[in-house]
Amino acid sequence: MIEADGDNKAKRPRPWVARLTLLGFSLFVLVLASVIQLTSWVTTISANLPPVPDVALMPVSVAVTDRNGLLLRPFTTADGRWRLPATKADVDKRFIDMLLAYEDRNFARHEGVEWSSMARAAGQFVLAGGKIVSGGSTLTMQVARLVEGQPTRNAYGKLRQMVHAQQLEANLSKDEILDLYLTLAPYGGNIEGIRAASLAYFGKEPTRLTTAEAALLVALPQSPEARRPDRDLVAALASRNKVLDRLVTTGTIAAEEAEAAKREPIPEARRAFPMLAAHMAEQATKAQPEARTVALTLDRQLQDALERLAAARARLIDPRVSVAIVAADIETGEVLASVGSAGLFDQQSAGFVDMTQAIRSPGSTLKPMIYGLAFELGLAHPQSLIEDRPTAFGGYVPVNFDGFSRGTVTIHDALTESLNIPAVVVLDAVGPARLVSRLRRAHADPRLPVDTAPSLAVGLGGVGITLRDLVSVYAAIGHGGVPVSLYDGIGPRPERQVAAPVLDPVSAWYVADILADVPPPLNGSPGRIAYKTGTSYGYRDAWAIGFDGKTVIGVWVGRPDGAPVPGLSGILGAAPVLFEAFDRLGSRKAPLPKAPPGVLSASNAELPTPLRRFRHPNENLVARVASPEIAFPGDGVDVDLGLASGSQAPLTVKVRNGVPPFTFFANGAPFGRSQFGRQDSWTPDGPGYVTLSVVDAEGRGDSVTVFLD
Repeated sequence: MIEADGDNKAKRPRPWVARLTLLGFSLFVLVLASVIQLTSWVTTISANLPPVPDVALMPVSVAVTDRNGLLLRPFTTADGRWRLPATKADVDKRFIDMLLAYEDRNFARHEGVEWSSMARAAGQFVLAGGKIVSGGSTLTMQVARLVEGQPTRNAYGKLRQMVHAQQLEANLSKDEILDLYLTLAPYGGNIEGIRAASLAYFGKEPTRLTTAEAALLVALPQSPEARRPDRDLVAALASRNKVLDRLVTTGTIAAEEAEAAKREPIPEARRAFPMLAAHMAEQATKAQPEARTVALTLDRQLQDALERLAAARARLIDPRVSVAIVAADIETGEVLASVGSAGLFDQQSAGFVDMTQAIRSPGSTLKPMIYGLAFELGLAHPQSLIEDRPTAFGGYVPVNFDGFSRGTVTIHDALTESLNIPAVVVLDAVGPARLVSRLRRAHADPRLPVDTAPSLAVGLGGVGITLRDLVSVYAAIGHGGVPVSLYDGIGPRPERQVAAPVLDPVSAWYVADILADVPPPLNGSPGRIAYKTGTSYGYRDAWAIGFDGKTVIGVWVGRPDGAPVPGLSGILGAAPVLFEAFDRLGSRKAPLPKAPPGVLSASNAELPTPLRRFRHPNENLVARVASPEIAFPGDGVDVDLGLASGSQAPLTVKVRNGVPPFTFFANGAPFGRSQFGRQDSWTPDGPGYVTLSVVDAEGRGDSVTVFLD
């Protein structure tokens, strides 16, 4: 019996085994429940994650750039953040290497979560009594947090971050994830992204960073508010040096490089973001409200130089005076610089007003066009004589700026000295309506009083026009009379098409050649540019507009409120700015163009008799509806072309009045047809008499007979 009892006792389970079995079962149930709960959480999290972000569609600061992609002016996002988009290609490669070495060495290999790092962080958390020692987050997990904008300081938040990171890895490339980090990483205050941070703290794009700069930009996103250099210089310095020390241990940088970087100072304040071409940039963003990047035709270096020039010159003249400058390419019409004021935030000079678009009186700046029309119509030559003496036109009696008359002068001198009386005499001959029409051909928009026709006062500034319009007019003169449509990148580029010329090539060259002889201001050299100044009535506007072989620049100086500025004039106030602006063109400087075919280079005594002295013709002879008339050569004259010596010099035939296009004939045989121009050339076979004829678009004609030798 005793043995039987012993046998039964031996077969009974021991108590500790039963307890272990129960414990194991309980743990199994607990783990199973946790897995089930975790699976449920993951399912719920996955169902509620935001859509996979697209960097190309993410709300970012609008960036206005120049013709070379350089930043002119960024704008904050709708919520007031500086968040400029950046890609891996936009950033110094050294920064990328340092970032990955410090934050996520296995970024290229993991699928969103670095499990060994997570285990290490969890162990440190337990051993530290619930205190976070290291986060264990990968760059992808950090991007997930930045995309959601939610804290991850609890277990559920961290799990959500991990799930989201794996989703990002499944849908985006590594470079796309890195681009998101470079765009969204916080750098303190309202600064987000590496590009905005580099501009704010170092005043430059992140394409080239020093080791010290890159280390600071690696350190800041971990604790952006606590480490902001503009708030806590000590904390910023310590965090930067910590990054440098870690990078030495990983072999990313050498110890000597780290020590040298530690000696580099930390920026103590944020820098202002670029605000070049402020007026045009704002106009551009309003025109393209959905654009992330708006590219203008401006040249950043020239824009910056001319803005500094405008501000400096305005300070020398009067605190209430503003300066506006427009520079454009003569060939393409692309605006290279547009300075709307002497300072956007200058209250005294109303810097917020864009004076490149303001309608003002142009003073004497339209005189070149008046004489250009006289040249084109065959009424004058630069060496033609004209009377500068008191002349009345009904109730309108023009006087010269200085009140004196010069008597008999050449057209050349009348324009270089900007005499008023000869200009009005010539304008009366060519017609104010014709002048306004040609201004419109040059893509200008002259403003006349409501319900009034153009009058002689237009020639001396009795019309409203903008600086930009005047630049367009002078661009056409510098381009051989061909109209130039200014383009700044805002809106679609105008289509190039054959348009009626502003002046014929010879007349445009005559004007440019005369303007090259205008005496320069004290800071200028003669002959460098063709230019003209102007001063409006009451010393309210001072102008200077000129061009060389490639660039046209216009300058306006005055008060935006239209108040007079005693002593202000084009030659004293605007011309010095114009010549300094040309000094800043650098490699764009180019000589004035050479004379085109048909230019008559002669002294007054060598001119054909009708061109030796300007005579005011009858109004019917200069009206556009009058019949065409051959202005040169005159009927019955001898024309020396050197034919007797065997040369083959061409004969230029000029016509005035009539309606283009004109067809030209020699002895009844057509030799030319000009759609818009008023002259053509014919090369004779030899000396002798020839009958030259011209017929206009309405079938009206004129003929002359000349002897060629």
